[in-house]
Amino acid sequence: MSIEKIADLLLGQAINLCATDIHIIPRTKDYHVQFRFNGRLSPYCDYSLEIGERLISHFKFISSMDISERRRPQSGSFHLMHEKKTSFRISTLPTALAKESLVIRILPQHQSITIDQISLFPMITKKLIALLMHSHGMIIFTGPTGSGKSSTMYTLVDHCSNQLMRNVITLEDPVEQQNSSFVQVQVNEKAGITYSTGLKAILRHDPDVIMVGEIRDSETAKIAIRAALTGHLVLSTLHTRDAKGAIYRLLEFGVEWHDIEQTLIAVSAQRLVSLKCPICGERCSRFCSNFQKGNRTAVYELLSGRMLKSVLNEAKGQNCRSNYQTLKKVIRKGIALGYISKSEYDRWVFDEEEPNPIKGSGNVLK
Repeated sequence: MSIEKIADLLLGQAINLCATDIHIIPRTKDYHVQFRFNGRLSPYCDYSLEIGERLISHFKFISSMDISERRRPQSGSFHLMHEKKTSFRISTLPTALAKESLVIRILPQHQSITIDQISLFPMITKKLIALLMHSHGMIIFTGPTGSGKSSTMYTLVDHCSNQLMRNVITLEDPVEQQNSSFVQVQVNEKAGITYSTGLKAILRHDPDVIMVGEIRDSETAKIAIRAALTGHLVLSTLHTRDAKGAIYRLLEFGVEWHDIEQTLIAVSAQRLVSLKCPICGERCSRFCSNFQKGNRTAVYELLSGRMLKSVLNEAKGQNCRSNYQTLKKVIRKGIALGYISKSEYDRWVFDEEEPNPIKGSGNVLK
């Protein structure tokens, strides 16, 4: 069987099983392949050293990467038509075995989340929609990689474009989902389009809403703040553990307090949690028919309005306490209502004070 056929079969199987990532990991005698389902890795198959190396070279070739370079990390992307269009984001990493490890992120272009599907709880959805009515300001989404931040922003800016009739421009690295409803700009550092230079150019293109894939450095943070100050609604992401951490992250980037208070209208920390399987009860078995369906939803820790102001005052050292719906409380609520399994709490909530916070249903909502 040709290496092209093996690659097509691997990708096709991953797409059919609704995997989000493919890991091809080198070992001393073979290559081990894993699929990620619902945030968890599951073994798939093993390839011989020869097949594994040829497979990685093939993926590097179709991703326009340097096949001969094996000593430094590389990244690339490609697109395929497998029943429907799918994009793939490729990343290689040299290992101590003098072989490359490869990870493929699968980005289906046909899967779009509607506005009523972005949250487990409808009240949060209503609050997010209400935030889009602002003519200017900044909304920041935080969370780890794979927590659904990009999907949330895509859904919100699509609503801005189609329902609120606003001019939306996005700046992304890479463009994960192509959408004809708004202008999408791809970061291309070789061509001189970085987050900072791209954002400056977008400001001259008469946008109403700007989506910035990620605030990565001080310059991008300050330009995004300036865009929010000059009459644009800016949506972007940061990597922090919770919503409150986004404020400190902006300060680390050199953003002034008064600029944060003038522009920041909301911060949302989110996680993708697995819904309780109706067959398995708790964590879904990989042999269950529901395992590959990707039955996950987003939960949010949303700071806005008075709660955001209270957190800002607390961050400045003022003697005040903020009482808002943290991720801990939101996940507990989902457990109490029977939507989420108890194992999701330990997986997503970092809790130093309560090592075993959920022992039974009686103390879930404390």
